[in-house]
Amino acid sequence: MQKKILLLSTGGTIASVVSEAGLVPKESGEQLINMLGELPYDITVEDILQLDSSNIQPEEWKLIAEKIYENRNKYDGIVVSHGTDTMAYTASMLSFMLQNINIPVVLTGSQVPINVVLSDAPDNLKLAFAAASSCHPNIYLAFDRKVMLGCRSVKVRTINFDAFESVNVPPVARVTSDGLVFSDQMVPKNTKDMKDTTLNTCINPHVSLVKLFPGFDPNLLFAMVESGCQGIVIEAYGLGGMNYIRRNMVAAIGKLIRRGIPIIATSQCLYERSDLTKYEVGREALLEGAISARDMTSESAITKLMWGLGQNWDVHQISAFFNTDVAGEVTIEKDDNLQID
Repeated sequence: MQKKILLLSTGGTIASVVSEAGLVPKESGEQLINMLGELPYDITVEDILQLDSSNIQPEEWKLIAEKIYENRNKYDGIVVSHGTDTMAYTASMLSFMLQNINIPVVLTGSQVPINVVLSDAPDNLKLAFAAASSCHPNIYLAFDRKVMLGCRSVKVRTINFDAFESVNVPPVARVTSDGLVFSDQMVPKNTKDMKDTTLNTCINPHVSLVKLFPGFDPNLLFAMVESGCQGIVIEAYGLGGMNYIRRNMVAAIGKLIRRGIPIIATSQCLYERSDLTKYEVGREALLEGAISARDMTSESAITKLMWGLGQNWDVHQISAFFNTDVAGEVTIEKDDNLQID
């Protein structure tokens, strides 16, 4: 029996056509499917958005999450066609909005519109359908012959077809001459322990993502908070180091945390983890209450912070949340507890 797959179309490059204003999303989900030829799935299509992904924001995340939740028991899997620029953010947020999802949900898109002869869109869509019919329940991103956890995916290239990387964990699966080959390192959660899927779209987008650089004025952090920012992710140096000479970032972080503003420390380095315990410049920040993002992507850290703040949690509850692996977004070793006191 053919697997029942739902395609939720949201626009993006994959559905774009040339206009006087540049590429604009115009193709419907049905038009995308018609360009793929015959597929071994029972596919239903629903067009829910027609946007460049640069215009996809929290309101659209909520709509996509609601559509997935509404249809999760009607299909074996769901594919979401999406623009590439913010797809990693959407995939990360869906991992928090739809915890314990009971089917595979696979986001995909393309670097070139599907109506172009040498487009990567057909292969990416076919891969997404294959993943939606065979992966374990979770949120994924499928691109350029790789299936990745959505909350570990990052867009790393602007024009090449291998636009996305799976950061700090191997891809869930790759396409080889043997078909879709799954990584034995990506062990799924025990399905017997799976809880019911929850839909929770309450988020607080009043957050900021700051890349630290030599000479950054910590007073800008206070200005952000005065303007309504309620949480900050700081991409610090290396393992999470922050300066405390002259421009004292560490002291600023302590003052903000005591005012109830959670500060998440991650690394500017794409690969490997932040570790605030290793160097003095990290330990000082940890002592002031900075919350380590460990090996999370910035996309996952900022969306996790938005979601946690959306639950009206205080700094201590946010710290505990970042000390928890929700959907595979973070590696937490045994005896690894970086919660603030």
